[in-house]
Amino acid sequence: MLTLMIGIYSMYVLVNIYVSVMQIGYINIAKKQKAVLLSDTKFLIAGNYAVAKEKLSIVNSFVDYLVFIAWLGFGIKYLNAHLLFDNEAMRNVAIVMSFLVINSIISLPFSYYEKFVLDGDFGFNKSTLSQWIKDTVISFVMTIVLGSLVVWGIYLIITSFTLWWLWSFVFIFGVVILINMLYPAFRAMFFDKLTPLQDEELDEAIKELMDKTGFVSSGVFVSDASKRDARLNAYFGGFGKAKRVVLFDTLIEKLSTKELLAVLGHELGHFAHGDIYKNIALVGGMLFAMFVIFGNLPESLYLELGISKEPYLVMILLLLFMPVLGFIMMPIMGIVSRHNEYEADKTGSELGGPAGAIELANALKKLVTENKSFPLSHPLYIFFHYTHPPVLERLKELGVDIKDIDKTAMEGTCQAEV
Repeated sequence: MLTLMIGIYSMYVLVNIYVSVMQIGYINIAKKQKAVLLSDTKFLIAGNYAVAKEKLSIVNSFVDYLVFIAWLGFGIKYLNAHLLFDNEAMRNVAIVMSFLVINSIISLPFSYYEKFVLDGDFGFNKSTLSQWIKDTVISFVMTIVLGSLVVWGIYLIITSFTLWWLWSFVFIFGVVILINMLYPAFRAMFFDKLTPLQDEELDEAIKELMDKTGFVSSGVFVSDASKRDARLNAYFGGFGKAKRVVLFDTLIEKLSTKELLAVLGHELGHFAHGDIYKNIALVGGMLFAMFVIFGNLPESLYLELGISKEPYLVMILLLLFMPVLGFIMMPIMGIVSRHNEYEADKTGSELGGPAGAIELANALKKLVTENKSFPLSHPLYIFFHYTHPPVLERLKELGVDIKDIDKTAMEGTCQAEV
């Protein structure tokens, strides 16, 4: 059984790397063709950025694989032998949290490199080293405090119920919903400074837009995201009356009022179609599958690992294989999500009136430009990774004429120029 699980994880890593290699080869050819949506210079820069990110992803996958083998080979046994407590609950929590903290520490060099080297070279990073350290420490503390409570809760369930995997799923699913509700408040409390939107005319226009879909919000806020990153973004967070509309200051700076309203119209389209609940249901389905599988692992696996079946071991195995199940589920979630994005675009363009589609199309083009998003991808990469449709497909659905776009860039054969 252990050999089978290692084989499954190995296959996941190989497929993941293969997809990245295909994407790199595709972009290396496409970026040399006639530019699409972007100027020649920006098209090349966006392509180089996409390739650099995939190369980092490949290195990350190799390291993750080595860490995975190390945990199964000796890491779990080491924690089991050295973290000794009289209280079993405390011991289980300590082992799982040590596993999480060690993994987080291993990922720090990649986080630093992506932030200060990769994003720095391409003009995205606006954060200082002290700010990054502060954010990292806060994240660590939150992980330890909140993570310990969650692990303790699962420990109690495992030791109290025969069908512990079912009740653990219910518990974790509840935690996921709670996180979605509290995320805007936590982010505002520890990371971003949120201030009420001062532009009264824009605020009124946004509220009129929300009224059309019955969206009730606790307010429209502006995030000082530019102190960390130059990308454009916005999000709706929370549930019920606690919902907030949060606009990044970079978005307000770069988009016109009509374009901004078109983007928000798109997000309200998600609300009108109940997409947030559909996404939660999909996540719930994935979590349920995970708990069914890891709640019914054969005893032979624990014998092969040389460790008795204890709650901490079940939780660590689940965490180790979570990326694999997420990767398997991603194409399904991607298909649903891309469909939802098309429908949200349609609603957003309708909310914007006669020129709604044009304004949304203009906003999408600006987002591609400002976020240095390479507009073309290998079909395999789209299948496994895209939650949004390719921007060219979205523009076509909005009625934008793209017949003059050079198709050779879209049909480049893939060469693995890693």
